[in-house]
This record gives sequence, C-alpha cells and structure tokens, in this order.
Amino acid sequence: MLIIEKAPAKINLGLDVVGKRNDGYHELSMLMASVDLNDYISISEIEGDDIIIESNSHRMPVNEKNDVYKAASLLKERYAIQSGVKILLEKRIPICAGLGGGSTDAAATLRALNRFWNLELSCEKLQALGFEIGSDVPYCIQGGYAAVSGKGDIVEPLAVSISPWVVLVKPDFGISTPTVFKAINTSISRVNISSLRAAAEAGDYQQMLHYMGNSLEDITIIRKPFIQKIKDRLLKCGADTALMTGSGPTVFALCQSEKKADRLVNSMKGFCRQVYKVRVL
Repeated sequence: MLIIEKAPAKINLGLDVVGKRNDGYHELSMLMASVDLNDYISISEIEGDDIIIESNSHRMPVNEKNDVYKAASLLKERYAIQSGVKILLEKRIPICAGLGGGSTDAAATLRALNRFWNLELSCEKLQALGFEIGSDVPYCIQGGYAAVSGKGDIVEPLAVSISPWVVLVKPDFGISTPTVFKAINTSISRVNISSLRAAAEAGDYQQMLHYMGNSLEDITIIRKPFIQKIKDRLLKCGADTALMTGSGPTVFALCQSEKKADRLVNSMKGFCRQVYKVRVL
C-alpha cells in the first residue's frame, strides 16, 4: 500500500506578539492561511521495524533531526507500532523560509500514518501530538484559514471566502527563528488580529488588507534590510499589499487578479531567484 499526502505551505496574514508567558514562550495571536505550494509525503511499508526517510532535497536531513522522522517516531512509539515504513519527502517549499515547511511536512506525516496504521485518531488528537514536535504543526494539521493563539496550540478554523493570488518571494538567505524571538521587546509593532479576523470572515478584502501586519517584521528587517527592499518593490509594482510571513525571510504579496500577479512575478524574477505564484486555498 502507498499513501501520498499533500503538505501545503502557510502564510501569516497577521502575527501579533501578545506578550511573554511565565513558561518562557511568547503568547501569539495569528491569522493564518494555506497556499497551494506543496511538499508531498509518500509512505510505504517495508520489512523490519525501521523508519527510513528519503528526500529529493540534499539539504534535508534524513535522520532523527527531520520533523518527518520525529512525527513518524512519535506515532510509532506512542501506539506501539511494530512495522517499518519508508517515507519519501518531496520538497517544493523553500527551506528556512517562514512558510512552515518542516511543520507542514510533520503534519502531513501524522495525517498519512494515521490512515496507514488505521489509528483513527481525531484531528484534535493529531494536533496535540503535533504540538510535541513544533508550535506550527497543530495549525498545519488543520490548514486553511484559521485563528491561532497561545503557543500555537489553540487553532480555530475560520469560514473565509477570500481567495486572492499570492506571490511569494524568498531571498537567498535564511533567518533563525529563535534569534528573532529572543530580540522581541516592548517597542515592536502590534497587530489588531480581532479586526483582521472580522474583516476576513465578512469577506471584506480591502479591510483585511488594512489590518494585516506582522510584529516580527521590525526585528527581522533590522537584521536583513533586503526584506524591506522586496516589500517596496512588490508595492511599487502594484501589489495590493506586501508582508513578511512568520519570522521571515519570505515576503508575500496579495493580488485580486491573476494578471497583476503575473506582472509581479515577472518584475521580481530578476530581483530574487525563488519567486512563486500561488493562491490561498
């Protein structure tokens, strides 16, 4: 038997750092959406009791450092599975990009193995398991539009009809997420997530654009000013808005028309090597 599971990338339409918790984690409030840039997880059974990871990307570890391996190992140990699996990870989402690549791969692995091993675990149970791997995994289990809060463990699906075109621009460098979070201070910008959510749920695209924002932009752009240049160029070329996703460094632009999105792609290809035209799912 072979199971193939799609693992879509995510963008943060809004990311607000509410404060720091007593346990050392930051309290976040976010509005997230999936886009149709996907990795793929393929699972097949093998003889023995091992977890074998293979990937088309030479940059991906194929051992216990990989989130796919962590997800498979967690399920296998928690539910005393005594059969082996081979997992092929086909990478299309850029690595270290703020697009949730590792998290969505782990989430897809949990979903696929839940079916493969006939575990019949609920979405909520998979999300709880996913949180043991990483804070974005619970959202990635669910996907779509969602309000995410707490440490990333509280995920509320939203009914949103807005489906703009998205142009993703990934510069040729990565960002250390822990480094960004360590630099958070009281002077960062705040984002009104409740108003953003209300606009999204009402289907008011212009109001949604007005309230979009990312509290981490100020920190990351100080370290990597080129991110601001990407934003400025996208806006100059006609993007409805341009915003960094996650802790960066990828910047995304929203466009209501595919024609405008195509123009943005053409204008950005000479500026950055990794440019993608996708759509909100």
